[in-house]
Amino acid sequence: MGGRSKFQEISRNVKKMLSFTYLKALFLNPAKLSITAFIIIIAELVLNILIVERVPYTEIDWKAYMQECEGFLNGTFDYSQLRGDTGPLVYPAGFVYIYSTFYFLTNQGQNIKLAQYIFIGIYLLQLHFVFKIYEKTRKVPPYVLLVTILTSYRIHSIHVLRLFNDPIAVLFLYIALNFFLESKWNLGSIFYSLGVSIKMNIILYAPALFFFYLVNLGLKDTIKQIFLCGLIQLFLGLPFLIVAPVSYLHGSFDIGRVFNHTWTVNYRFLKVKIFENTYFHLTLLAIHILLLIIFLPMCIQYFKSYCRLRYVQKQVQPQIDAKNVENKRKARIIKDKLKLQEVNEEKLTKEQEEFLNSFESMLQKTSNTNLKKKKVDESENIHYSINFDVISQLFILPMFLTNFIGVVCARSLHYQFYSWYFHSLPYLLWSTNLSVIVRFLILALIEFCWNTYPSTNATSAMLHVCHLIILYNIYKKTSAELRVASKVE
Repeated sequence: MGGRSKFQEISRNVKKMLSFTYLKALFLNPAKLSITAFIIIIAELVLNILIVERVPYTEIDWKAYMQECEGFLNGTFDYSQLRGDTGPLVYPAGFVYIYSTFYFLTNQGQNIKLAQYIFIGIYLLQLHFVFKIYEKTRKVPPYVLLVTILTSYRIHSIHVLRLFNDPIAVLFLYIALNFFLESKWNLGSIFYSLGVSIKMNIILYAPALFFFYLVNLGLKDTIKQIFLCGLIQLFLGLPFLIVAPVSYLHGSFDIGRVFNHTWTVNYRFLKVKIFENTYFHLTLLAIHILLLIIFLPMCIQYFKSYCRLRYVQKQVQPQIDAKNVENKRKARIIKDKLKLQEVNEEKLTKEQEEFLNSFESMLQKTSNTNLKKKKVDESENIHYSINFDVISQLFILPMFLTNFIGVVCARSLHYQFYSWYFHSLPYLLWSTNLSVIVRFLILALIEFCWNTYPSTNATSAMLHVCHLIILYNIYKKTSAELRVASKVE
């Protein structure tokens, strides 16, 4: 009896999974993303292996990274003396330690194929943490991520054909975001600071993170988290700070560094003199600060709502869990009674069974009630739940938006910088009221701009237009929502 019912249950589940409704939900329902995410990761594993095996590797920075780390491993702790073919070392200490590890693993950087496979692992791990965020927020349909992730030529190139340090920094950032969503503040701060120690672009998230700390933890604990972040930087940079502190700080955190116009993706249409002009850089910085100020009220309001709802969750969730435990206990008791009743029914004589069957048929005709079905229903475990994970949207949008503002106002975007915000683009676009067609059009145009090498005046201008459309429509939607919310209050 038990084996037969289990087989029937498995059969029902298989039929359900093969049904059109279920398959449709896998592509359209954000709540089903976990299954689609698994499929994407498997597809990405196969795709990246094919890329590594069939597409020629292109040397850009890997050799220089190895040369810089070799100087460190040979005992040089003065940052001004650590150089490679592309110039001086310009990344913080975390970069040095990670790429020194790669130096040993890849036979002093000679085993490029092994390095590529390591980066496949890094990319898949990053996808895992990205999908965890999307699963919690339930904002974006799975098919959007399926299309955008699997079809991006530039992102795959950055990860497994170029071996840049940007993806590693972004990986630590996504790990930190997941810890923050789980209210694991210390771990979140540690991994955020580790991301900064690999590449300084992770600081673009800092304005939003500061106010997130402040709203959720208060001033005292905010200072503690900032101190923890600083302590990580101090600990990692200590060997270099002891020997040549000025060289280390100037080399790894040089905010005044002038980029080469040759590699720019976003400002090809500017003349070199304007591109390298200090006043142009200051203007971009002023615009950056102005945009942060404009979006600051929205970010703070979102963080306050997030904080309140997390408090409600802490109050309500224990009651829900207790109720579910009680229902489970009751369901087990009812199930045991039904099993006992089935055993007793098996002992009935043939005449007794015929009488009970005829009696049940009579009841069905008069009251249209199925007694056996009622017994099964009574044994089902009623489970109560509230999807509190959806409130993660109130944290993720301000974080992604703050980083995006930094990208919009960047003095120069190089091709590897696409990894800074690529995986957040679907979320940002699905946070607007634009139509699905327009959203995909913008994603396609941005991908086209990043895939055009060298960049042109048209692609640089188009990239800015796409960025500004996203920014404006997020502002438009969030402003309307906040106005409605203020009237309700």
